[in-house]
Amino acid sequence: MPEDDRLQAIKHLLFNFARSPSLRHIRDPHTIIVLANEIMRVVNGRNSIWLKWDEQREKLVKSAVGCWIPLDDLRDFLNKLPGPALTTADVTQRMRAFEDEDYFSYPKEELQPGCLTIYEREKANGTELPAIIGLLRDHVEREEERLRIEQKERYEQSREKERIAREQRLLSGADCKWTQLAKSPDWHCRTNARLYRLSPTKDKMWNLYRANSVDSPNGSLIGKYQNRGDATKVVAQVAYRPDQL
Repeated sequence: MPEDDRLQAIKHLLFNFARSPSLRHIRDPHTIIVLANEIMRVVNGRNSIWLKWDEQREKLVKSAVGCWIPLDDLRDFLNKLPGPALTTADVTQRMRAFEDEDYFSYPKEELQPGCLTIYEREKANGTELPAIIGLLRDHVEREEERLRIEQKERYEQSREKERIAREQRLLSGADCKWTQLAKSPDWHCRTNARLYRLSPTKDKMWNLYRANSVDSPNGSLIGKYQNRGDATKVVAQVAYRPDQL
């Protein structure tokens, strides 16, 4: 591809990328890697290893990655396009190569039943394959976003359960790691049955206190530290020294 044509192709990729209305989409590492791979393919030209594949065939197969299109049907459609006859193995391996290039695009097994249902319905309605792939791409993107949100919710619920469990341990008098009660800026931990409090300072450091209870004033100041990690090391030492309270 001549240099001018490559420059135009790169501009086209960048303009399409910048047209996204979602800042989160533009900043998404997944999307940036896809764009980078597209630009590299434009700069390097078409891969001559895949001799049966022109740009039109490759574009269609790449759009089908992750959509669970039946490979024999995809092969039959591709063979209607200009170019050498393709086998199922040709299509399978070219698609796998695209999956390996964009490692995050491997098909998700949980999406297979829904994709096949849509495919069979649209095929029965007479929808042509490129249009079916477009529908499936939209479906896969929506489902991936749904799965991402559900995974995030499960993670947040798990963290909240862990926080409640730590809070209950703290209030019960059991030893526990650093824990925040409700929205308090302070952190508490209990080691060797001794309670400690970390309170943030105006200069973004932490005062470490030996406390009598979570509701009592700060207690005896042990020292001032840059982060919880430094305070934790101190607690691990002082908690086993003779009690001065």
